[in-house]
Amino acid sequence: MQQRFLGKTGLKVSELCLGTMTFARETDEATSHQMLDQFVASGGTFIDTADVYGGGDCEEVVGRWLKRQTRDDLVIATKVRFPMGEGANQVGLSRKHLLASVEASLRRLQTDYLDLYQVHCWDARTPLEETLSTLDLLVQRGLVRYIGVSNFSGWQLQKAVDLSRRHGWEVFCCLQPQYNLLCRSTEWELLPVCVNEGLGVMPWSPLRGGWLSGKYRRDMAQPPKGSRVAKADEEGWSENWSNHNTDYTWRVLDALFAVSRECGKTPSQVAINWLLQQPAVTAPILGVRTREQLEANLGASGWTLSAAHTAYLTAASAVNAPYPYDFIADAQQWR
Repeated sequence: MQQRFLGKTGLKVSELCLGTMTFARETDEATSHQMLDQFVASGGTFIDTADVYGGGDCEEVVGRWLKRQTRDDLVIATKVRFPMGEGANQVGLSRKHLLASVEASLRRLQTDYLDLYQVHCWDARTPLEETLSTLDLLVQRGLVRYIGVSNFSGWQLQKAVDLSRRHGWEVFCCLQPQYNLLCRSTEWELLPVCVNEGLGVMPWSPLRGGWLSGKYRRDMAQPPKGSRVAKADEEGWSENWSNHNTDYTWRVLDALFAVSRECGKTPSQVAINWLLQQPAVTAPILGVRTREQLEANLGASGWTLSAAHTAYLTAASAVNAPYPYDFIADAQQWR
């Protein structure tokens, strides 16, 4: 597995990142540790978690595994923002919550420092200056090496970068957005900001909750029992059947299956490899429940889609941009 620089930093990470949201939830601890071993044996170094996953249980599972590893060989990322208790200050991006949360994550992960600390989502009720200055403090104290962001809009991300630079604070080095063949709106604002500002991109849900895994075909009337999409119907998650049982989805999947057959790769491997070819993308995050799923997704590394196949998938999954993106694009001809 190749190593890539994370944005314009000097930090190298594996081109695939292992997401751990299923740990201590769908995946038991023994299997989680086996998957971590399997990932590292394949050349993976980049592991992503969050304090909210399992209410902290996920970080503890990773921490017990991490304690047996050579710490400096790995890049450990976690996130902060969502509720971790009933208290009024156990949520958000305030200085109080950030300072308490980083210490709690360090304890659960059994490490002295975090390689990457990411804010999990925008917090409209906390001044951005308060959040950014506190993150800078964590870097200065040596508790955090780099900072990143997830689930921001384009203007929010640009404002954060500009504020940090203006005050001489540590600047976000990466963005963790949803991005896949069924979610191309990330390209309208977020990717241009990342390209322009030198941020790396770590796409979450590269298979759109399983829709790009190869399990779903036009002739199906409902998702397979036990699948993530079936569970999404029960839980009301956005990747549910009703949201994606559309002509657009089946058009994208038709193209994905066609490229898969021609390449001799699985649909999931093709979908992840397409992401690896996109501007600013550093490392798609693999979210898997089983060792078999992990083994299959690791096959997205070590080869490259042809330019023709990449262009074909890009065209098949294209969506019409809304105003003002369409107007601005059209206006570029008048020069």
